[in-house]
Amino acid sequence: MPWSVRWVGGGGAQSQKQCKKSSFAFYQAVRDLLPVWFLEDMRTMEVFHWEDGGKVSLYSPSEALLYALVHDHQPYARHLLTKYPQSALAVPSQSFSCCQASAPHLAMAVRYNRVRVLFRILKAVQGFPPGDRAGHLDRRGCSRVEGGKTALHVACELVRPECLLLLLGHGASPCLPDSAGNTPLDTLLQQLAQAPAVNARAKLLCLDCLFLFVPQDVPFAMKQQLLDNRQRWQDLLGESRYRCLVGLAPPSLFVGAMRVLIRTISPEHFPEALDDLPLPHFLKPLDLKLES
Repeated sequence: MPWSVRWVGGGGAQSQKQCKKSSFAFYQAVRDLLPVWFLEDMRTMEVFHWEDGGKVSLYSPSEALLYALVHDHQPYARHLLTKYPQSALAVPSQSFSCCQASAPHLAMAVRYNRVRVLFRILKAVQGFPPGDRAGHLDRRGCSRVEGGKTALHVACELVRPECLLLLLGHGASPCLPDSAGNTPLDTLLQQLAQAPAVNARAKLLCLDCLFLFVPQDVPFAMKQQLLDNRQRWQDLLGESRYRCLVGLAPPSLFVGAMRVLIRTISPEHFPEALDDLPLPHFLKPLDLKLES
């Protein structure tokens, strides 16, 4: 049981064995959604993990947040992000992330579809200096394991419309390419092209969200494929979306108006201010009811 863990000291193999035992106990405790005060007592006083090179380390807020993300322990994630916003979103040790260039929390929140925790991470990031904020929002994943994808790429790849809209509304760039040169738009189009077609409605919803934030003349790798296979892509996207994407027609009046309205909402007030847009409910991008 997690509460039976006790560190007795020692070195070598014995210390490593104890680390594994205490580390698994902490993992279990977060998985079982134990109270925040109990988890913090464990993290700061009782549990350790084993680092390469024989180093024994306490769990940092960043590493604890990764566990909270995996197991959707929302109260624990809220506590860590409120009390330790900078260190909770710092780069974890190499035992938790193969790439030490930047923190993986945003992409992991998208991958596990933790919309509420993602919302809290984005609110915490808004308090960072502009350079640090952009570094988190536009962080590219490890080129070897994640293909240099940003959190937006992951949202498009896994078809997560709520995550996608939250990231875009908080300032994530929709124009950055991954290691293969694909923008988030390319990633989403690749998903739409898959056969047999699954989640077509959710994919088109993601595409409509991207339309609100992507510059009209943004270059994307799949444009030539769309031009070469016009009928197929018109069937997949609908004629108006297709013509707008390939530059044969300007965006519709609705899309143009929505782009203007969306730009009036600052990241600090997104998505709450969507409720204040002068539009009927059914025309708003997504119904995101999240605690501030």
